[in-house]
Amino acid sequence: MTGHVSIRLASERVNHCVATSNELPRFYTPGEVISGMQDFMRGHGTYTEDDNLKSSVAGVMQKVNKLICIRPLKSRYVGEIGDVIVGRVLEVQQRRWKVDTNSRLDSILQLSSVNLPGGELRRRSVEDEQSMRKVLEEGDLISAEVQNLFSDGSLALHTRSLKYGKLVQGTLVKVFPSLIKRRKNHFHNILGISIIIGNNGYIWISPLEKEPTEDDENLENIVEAKLEVIQSFNY
Repeated sequence: MTGHVSIRLASERVNHCVATSNELPRFYTPGEVISGMQDFMRGHGTYTEDDNLKSSVAGVMQKVNKLICIRPLKSRYVGEIGDVIVGRVLEVQQRRWKVDTNSRLDSILQLSSVNLPGGELRRRSVEDEQSMRKVLEEGDLISAEVQNLFSDGSLALHTRSLKYGKLVQGTLVKVFPSLIKRRKNHFHNILGISIIIGNNGYIWISPLEKEPTEDDENLENIVEAKLEVIQSFNY
């Protein structure tokens, strides 16, 4: 007994009748025709064949004027200034920390780009450099913002805001960076849960915390009680 099996491309399973500019972008598979060459210019992730512009990777289309690129779903994070990221400290170096942000190169967090204990505003001293591990050490997770881009493509980070800093008592979830859209707000509180959606594909999920007040006692014990094993999940 034989049967006929039909195979459809992923793009053919999209209901284009209900697609709008606010919904998911068009998905292309390798070898699929994007447009005629007379209309557009060839960008990354595309090639020309038979006077047609075709996709060379599986991904979504990005168009700037007449330039067309296909951004692959599986790719490293490419940062932009102002991005919110979640990262893990890899190494403590001289006056800076090396941070994994799921990008091609490790990112840099300078000692001058973090808030000092107590929120002091002053120049960093030798004593501050010697006590860097009291602020952040290897394995710590942080939330930060991309402050600048170096010439080699690596990122300069900063945590000079109360919403950024060390992350404790929560779960790290990793997804493809291409699934994260750039929004005005990447910090969300939903049903007693705090969520930080990093542009780099790292998502931090933790319970909402009560803001400490001057009346709270034994604040050091409260902070130490938050230090638990941090899990990570890949999707």
